[in-house]
Amino acid sequence: MKRKTLAMLLAGALSLSLLAGCGNKTTDNPGSNDNPGTTNTDNAGGSGEVTDITLKVWCPSNQIDTGIMEEQQKAFQAEHPEWNITWDTTAVGEDTCQENVLRDVEAAADVYFFASDQLPDLVNAGAIAQLGGATAEMVENNMGEAVVNTAKVDGKLYAIPFTHNTFFMFYDKTLLNEDQIKSIEGIMAAETPDNAYNFYFESAGGWKLGAWYYGAGLSVFGSDGSDLSAGVDWNNATGMAVTNYLIDLINNPKCAYDGEIAVSELIGDHRLGAWWDGSWNYDTYHDVLGDDMGLAVIPTFNPDGTDHQLLSFYGSKCIGVNAKSKNRAAAVAFAAFLGNEENQVLRYEKSAQIPTNVNAAASEAVKADVMATVISDESTNCSVMQPVNTTFSARYWTYAGAIPTEIRSGAINKDNAQEKMDAFVAAMTAE
Repeated sequence: MKRKTLAMLLAGALSLSLLAGCGNKTTDNPGSNDNPGTTNTDNAGGSGEVTDITLKVWCPSNQIDTGIMEEQQKAFQAEHPEWNITWDTTAVGEDTCQENVLRDVEAAADVYFFASDQLPDLVNAGAIAQLGGATAEMVENNMGEAVVNTAKVDGKLYAIPFTHNTFFMFYDKTLLNEDQIKSIEGIMAAETPDNAYNFYFESAGGWKLGAWYYGAGLSVFGSDGSDLSAGVDWNNATGMAVTNYLIDLINNPKCAYDGEIAVSELIGDHRLGAWWDGSWNYDTYHDVLGDDMGLAVIPTFNPDGTDHQLLSFYGSKCIGVNAKSKNRAAAVAFAAFLGNEENQVLRYEKSAQIPTNVNAAASEAVKADVMATVISDESTNCSVMQPVNTTFSARYWTYAGAIPTEIRSGAINKDNAQEKMDAFVAAMTAE
């Protein structure tokens, strides 16, 4: 999974300069299947003609609730008098963006925020424009290789990564100390009140589940997730040790299970020791716990007599442009504006999303941020690149997401675990 390349993420070369600042007009270099639309791409500085356009934007609610999107839209309009823009902004989460776009590509947003694992399906559907020119230069020259790769398919750039998308560990310092959180064994062995849980298990549809199997050295479709002939090895001896470990953990009365009780129900009363989540919920937890909230990389676990470092999936959250947009030039310019250094800093200041732009990430404020340090450490040492291919996406989330659900219900138990994992592997690799 080329973990070492992830060191580029936040500690990249600080000498890079931003080629496309917020005041520069950017254009795209559409791929052969893209429809460039009908937008006049070069009114600025020319005849002075103003074109009335509407830009539909889909972004997560935190970009609307914090006022970031409105502020950015006003700033963009001020810098682009060649367009008189009517904004149509709707809250659509990055996790559900793909399904909303693919439902009707032509009616979807001109500019949308999405999670990088959705990119192959968006490309295959002709729903996202390939980026080139100054926009591609901004991404390629101001972000680390690993994060840039999350926005590519077959070496072609289709999106602008704006923050890192991985999870790490939160913990309550009143219940656990820095030594205990280093391993799942330490977390579960800690003495906590009878009404408290030591750990919170959440599969997140398989997104967090993968940490256990990848951490033990297993994989889906080979080391980089693209070799379908390599198959899936989660049913071998190591995979069975991990599965049996999860059966014990999920059924441990000191382990809370997602869907049965929420993290928010527990932390206010100091009833939860440790859980995994991302930067997007940092403020929510910190507002409740304050200085009692701790952050750390995800820990080790020992399913087979050996300590293994759990490995999170690493991806990014991106900004894409609809290939069917009727105002493609303006849409690309706005997407590039949203992803530039200045606006990554603004997004960090207002919603705690760690910048992918290396200059923004090198600011004193970001470097002094404990969460930024944890994300950098997690991305570099405790993660694997999330596979980005259509076969993985079409199968993994459905089949892997069912594993913990069936463990919790008892449908998977130690008596039938081998049979169940054999069926999982067969479903993942069926022709």
